[in-house]
Amino acid sequence: MSFHLNNRKLWAVIPAAGSGSRFSKTELKQYQMIEGKTVLEHTISRLTQLPLTGYVLAIGSHDHFAATLPFNQPEKAHFCQGGEERVHSVLNALHYLKVFAAPDDLVFVHDAARPCVTLECLENLVETAITESCSAILAIPVRDTLKRVDSSSHQIEQTVSRKQLWQAQTPQISTFATLSQAIEKALSADIVITDEASALEYVGEKVKVVSGRSDNLKITYPDDLELAKLILTVQQKVK
Repeated sequence: MSFHLNNRKLWAVIPAAGSGSRFSKTELKQYQMIEGKTVLEHTISRLTQLPLTGYVLAIGSHDHFAATLPFNQPEKAHFCQGGEERVHSVLNALHYLKVFAAPDDLVFVHDAARPCVTLECLENLVETAITESCSAILAIPVRDTLKRVDSSSHQIEQTVSRKQLWQAQTPQISTFATLSQAIEKALSADIVITDEASALEYVGEKVKVVSGRSDNLKITYPDDLELAKLILTVQQKVK
């Protein structure tokens, strides 16, 4: 490992209670199969390459499947009930961790349906958070030309400059106390929280961007599953 925790603990939170309606109205994307394993198992396999003290899966109230899966390092697996939105699932997981985590422990949040994140990216993210004493996220610069489009006519209104624009990914990391307080304050102020960084930004926390990779795909639509299969196959061959 390229970083030293110096007696701090490292935790992972994986919100996995979403309906996945853009993927399928009846099937959850994290339980789709790739090479004999669910997407969620692949995701956990990537995260447990780090020296985690534990990882918390925030799952749906009717999800009786997750706890039956043969996750890596099962002794480190914890489960809690998810919430209505992603942010509520993350906050529920943080509340669960209150018993175990110290205020300055590091906690990162990672999408259940991002099974292709590399160890190098994970290490770079944690190292940045430690060495620069900041919150941090993986992100990549926007590559494509962006258009602002009228929602009713679908006509282009403006070409938006992509200069200084980055596409946020996960994991996103902060200290336990900072992340918990930021989310609670943002929710109480009715701020729209699309990711952890948006809550941290609201409370004025410095959030550093760490260069990620374009193959850190989030499975959102059915055709993303085939692309994830290809990425995982290629990554295995490169090892």
